[in-house]
Amino acid sequence: MINSTQVSYFTLSAYTDTRLLRYLYFIIIMSIYCSIICCNMLLIVVICMNRSLHEPMYMFLCSLFVNELYGSSGLFPFLLTQILSDIHTVSASLCFLQIFCVYTYVNVQFCTLVVMSYDRYLAICCPLQYNTRMTSNRIVILIALTWLYPFLAISILISLSASLQLCGNTINKVYCDNYSIVKLACSNTTVNNIYGIIATTLTIICPITLIFYTYIKILIVCFFGSKQTRQKALSTCTPHLASLINFSCGCFFEIVQNRFNMKHVPHMLRIFLSLYWLTCQPLFNPVLYGLNITKIRITCKNIVFGKM
Repeated sequence: MINSTQVSYFTLSAYTDTRLLRYLYFIIIMSIYCSIICCNMLLIVVICMNRSLHEPMYMFLCSLFVNELYGSSGLFPFLLTQILSDIHTVSASLCFLQIFCVYTYVNVQFCTLVVMSYDRYLAICCPLQYNTRMTSNRIVILIALTWLYPFLAISILISLSASLQLCGNTINKVYCDNYSIVKLACSNTTVNNIYGIIATTLTIICPITLIFYTYIKILIVCFFGSKQTRQKALSTCTPHLASLINFSCGCFFEIVQNRFNMKHVPHMLRIFLSLYWLTCQPLFNPVLYGLNITKIRITCKNIVFGKM
């Protein structure tokens, strides 16, 4: 039996010998990472510097874009290093740090999407009460909670996993994953499994349920409301729903891969599905919101073409 204090590193077995293709993969991943940084930084600067965008919806969007930078920075530099490396190992401490970054990113993403749906619900269903309910203090509190809760919840998850006794050190992924480490355990994992179920419920199932509840309310108001109300709901809610569906599908694929035997699925497809939700969402969100929300789109055009 190897206990956790003796496991000083993990081996990532999903990497294969790509030879010269590694440089192509490196260029592709680097291009995606640079695009993510540029797109998200642009929108963060646009929202922060433009007073007309200092409204609740844009403040929540700014928090979302900061999270995209945070999550991608926890994954992309690691992938770039591993692609060019001949030995695909990672120290235990760095592995747990990456798990913390990736899992907090996912938690913050869902929490922010919940807060944004609540904001849209107030704006469309309770317009007369919007300014009294969505005050500056309320915005600060909501943003703080979307970050503090995930950091606390994942800190507990990491502490539970780090204390496990392990019988191996091989992870069949291209990045570190908590469930893969739990599967290596020789000791009892009942507490980890129970906490994992509770965390998954609070992180994914509850937020998605709350979001769909608010959107049912919004659809009811739109159905009986004016054409202007329907247009307002469509312009601001469509990007939010598209972002939620895209990210939820990515999470679903990852959960299925972890829980079930996927050996019948081609190796490269498994790698793509395991990376999709972490690599596409940070680029998908800024492009989606930047193109669909009029105020952001116009301000970005002014900055890019030097009209400000």
